[in-house]
Amino acid sequence: MYDPSQLRTFLAVAQTLSFTQAARRLGLRQSTVSQHVRRLEDAVGRQLFTRDTHTVELTEDGEAMLGFARRILSVHEEAAAYFGGTRLRGRLRFGASEDFVLTRLTDILESFRHDHPEVDLELTVELSGTLHAQLDAGRLDLVLAKRRPQDPLGELVRHDELVWIGAERLRLDPERPVPLIVYPPPGITRALALQALERSGRSWRIACTSGSLNGLVAAARAGLGVMAHSRGLIPPGLVRVPDRAGLPELGAVDFVLRHGERRARAQEAADALAAAILAGGDRLHRAARERGYVR
Repeated sequence: MYDPSQLRTFLAVAQTLSFTQAARRLGLRQSTVSQHVRRLEDAVGRQLFTRDTHTVELTEDGEAMLGFARRILSVHEEAAAYFGGTRLRGRLRFGASEDFVLTRLTDILESFRHDHPEVDLELTVELSGTLHAQLDAGRLDLVLAKRRPQDPLGELVRHDELVWIGAERLRLDPERPVPLIVYPPPGITRALALQALERSGRSWRIACTSGSLNGLVAAARAGLGVMAHSRGLIPPGLVRVPDRAGLPELGAVDFVLRHGERRARAQEAADALAAAILAGGDRLHRAARERGYVR
């Protein structure tokens, strides 16, 4: 028997690749997170992570455990709901940022709908900045989006590096302004990209603006320019711009879950969907990698 608390801790570490970040997400001490992982490794008799002072990576057995842990926890929660006599109902307004359009978020939502058929799930896909504004205005109940700079709010789902991406054949002329493919304001990656270029003194021009990730990807594949994007979510057909291009570093970004003002009927459904996203968070960045597109 595998302890559900240890499995939840394992998933948190696997998704953040950080014992510190996992401890913050779970509200545990880092020593407790380490203990949970060690006990789970003892129970399975295999090493699930390779780790040193700087990095944490899943082993091959750790990758296998991801699927088992999700299924075990899912069945555990179904049993608890069944015998607890609770059936979620009501309307849940969920917002997800454009970043997750090409991931397996749909799998998580499909499972949620199957497990809670009486919840009326309304999905809004928008820019992260717009979603935060709609949540603050009370028009959404739960949001999965990038965290705004200097904003402490939200429960961390994953932490990722921002990188410049473009078509593999694209070549940038260092004597000309950088052609940018960007979301419109209030896009968070747009702001970070412009700030990085301004700090480095590199001139730029807007080559394409689109509120749709598919629109940005189409422009980038056509070689119109470069875009700032999460390293773990690089879309098919695009690659990271090499360092020799001389573009400035963009830093990192946090993807978080934020709850709105708790309405009684939406609170339990929002909590259940948030738990499902946290449990299956590795699906939010592995789809492209599994197909061999991320380089």
